[in-house]
Amino acid sequence: MNREKRNHLIRLFVAIAAVYLAVIILEMTLRPTSILFTVLRKGAIYSLVAVSMNLLNGFTGLFSLGQAGFMLLGAYTYAIFTIPADVKASDRVYRYYDCIIGFDTGALAGLIAAGLVAALFAFLIGLPVLRLKSDYLAIATLGFAEIIRAIFQWDVLGPVTNGANLLREYKDLSRITLPFTDIPFPPTLFVFIVAGISILLIVLLINSSYGRAFKAIRDDETAAEAMGINLFRHKELAFVISSFFAGVSGALLAAFQYTVQAQQFESMMTYEILLIVVIGGIGSISGSCIASFLYIALSEWWLRGLDMGKFLGIAAPDLFRSGFRKLVFSVIIMIIVLFFSRGIMGDKELSYARFISWIKGFGKKKKKGAAA
Repeated sequence: MNREKRNHLIRLFVAIAAVYLAVIILEMTLRPTSILFTVLRKGAIYSLVAVSMNLLNGFTGLFSLGQAGFMLLGAYTYAIFTIPADVKASDRVYRYYDCIIGFDTGALAGLIAAGLVAALFAFLIGLPVLRLKSDYLAIATLGFAEIIRAIFQWDVLGPVTNGANLLREYKDLSRITLPFTDIPFPPTLFVFIVAGISILLIVLLINSSYGRAFKAIRDDETAAEAMGINLFRHKELAFVISSFFAGVSGALLAAFQYTVQAQQFESMMTYEILLIVVIGGIGSISGSCIASFLYIALSEWWLRGLDMGKFLGIAAPDLFRSGFRKLVFSVIIMIIVLFFSRGIMGDKELSYARFISWIKGFGKKKKKGAAA
């Protein structure tokens, strides 16, 4: 490893450590009900699912729209497996059904099970679906997500999914404890650790020989096949891995929301994730993460006051009415797309050198403007 690469890794680890340290400090100082925690937790969850979608759309060239369906599988698996056995036996959750799953697991086991169930379904669905290309693949995966959502509300599956009713009283973020203790695990830190480890694994995969094969398929399938790459096997692998992490993100979302219902995982959720990927840059991991936090901050925090006649705490004219936030949010997205046609990061990654050059370039533009 050369000196430049070693220094880059050191800066990267220092930056990551600083982020996690900041999260710990915030959880020790701010109130648990602060809106900032909502942005951080949901932003981290959406970062993971956006990166998992980018693995397919950006790095493998597969236009899939089934992320909401795999998140649903992960959310339900986590909830079902972590509801305490005595709660299942009572009528507090499965009021109209007799639950046929009588055991419960820990949060970590529930997260792993959520990913594995989503990966299993992805493997089975990928066998016929991944032979399609482009728009046909998108339509097929979108149809799968809608079918899964309808099936999970089917009364016949009520003893497992509770039908169209809510699932609750599972291990949400407030009930997760440190291993082998009863000490509560800091909720935001837990989400950041799970999402961070998952994204790190995806990054390692992309930089491996499999990742290079994925990129070759994306660039030119014919050339990749001529080089000896098994197209279907690698597409299936990317599809299964992407779905695994989508399932994990669905489990985290369930723990964040405290309740699960199939109706929450509509196709609109997939469109939101795709929008985040496009805004961040198709083929950029750091772009997906940055866009996720910006998207959640705008929609959940900075613009929310517009619906109540306020903006950043300042009273606004009577022009602002309920729903005005969505109009402003749409305009902001259009501006970002117009000025960043390839997304905020394009297909590049955020690095120390690029950040410093951006700061210097911004400073030069400011000096020129002042001189003029």
